[in-house]
Amino acid sequence: MAKRLYIGGLSYSTNDDGLNDAFAKAGTVTSATVVTDKMSGRSRGFGFVEMATDEEAEAAIKMWNGKELDGRTLTVNEARPMEARAPRRTGGFGGGGGGRGGFGRREF
Repeated sequence: MAKRLYIGGLSYSTNDDGLNDAFAKAGTVTSATVVTDKMSGRSRGFGFVEMATDEEAEAAIKMWNGKELDGRTLTVNEARPMEARAPRRTGGFGGGGGGRGGFGRREF
């Protein structure tokens, strides 16, 4: 069964192919993804690698956790399942306040 790994501490220059090539040294990589910012397209400094078997995933953790890739020290561990988040509030401007006038405004 495939096991998904969290990879933290990635260099901003590391891409999907580089991550795949690095982890392929530990076994068969099913997928490798560097998480990027939606607006800028720049790496967010972490990603996920899915290894084909649990044994290969353990080998990848031992091989890469605390080791350097592209000048940065990696944190590699088993990815946790994504937790459900509270729904976002919609509508309005999201903050209190209201129309109370300007700063330092006095009425005589």
